[in-house]
Amino acid sequence: MLMTNPPANRTRNDKQAFTLIELLVVISIIAILASLGFPAVNGAIDSARKARAGSDVAQIATAVVAYEVEYGRLPITNSTAGDITSVVDLNFIKILTGENTNANANPRKIVFIEATDWKKGKGGTNSKGWGDPWDSNSLYSIVLDGNYDNKVDAGNPSTNLFKKVAVWSTNSNTRRRVTSW
Repeated sequence: MLMTNPPANRTRNDKQAFTLIELLVVISIIAILASLGFPAVNGAIDSARKARAGSDVAQIATAVVAYEVEYGRLPITNSTAGDITSVVDLNFIKILTGENTNANANPRKIVFIEATDWKKGKGGTNSKGWGDPWDSNSLYSIVLDGNYDNKVDAGNPSTNLFKKVAVWSTNSNTRRRVTSW
């Protein structure tokens, strides 16, 4: 049996290495794959924000109904006998969280909703009110059944709902509009 021995002296040309072209091809493939992945990540982030907004509007609507069951009246009163349209401002939040110092607003200081501070992408409350996850200045809108006919007119275009309360995001992007109904 004949055995061959590897050459004792390897020259520099015998070493295996990446060429510049091979390196550029690999980098360009990675860049293409990354560019395909970014829209998917942005879509997932947008879906998460929409889910958070959906959770927020449902919690606000549930808190208003719980307040009405507890006190027999709505948290916002209006002198007119009709639907009460407003935004979920800081005063409204303080009533539902039991922080309002006015004894007539929530005399038992019951916490109907827990509100967190606003963080980009997560929503929450700030000095104006409850902002949606996309923009702290876009406060949620709310309409309450002020005349107790179990029907509210929610938003534009007119949407008659057989509910006591309707909450929606006021974000100008229609894909991002989230409702409680």
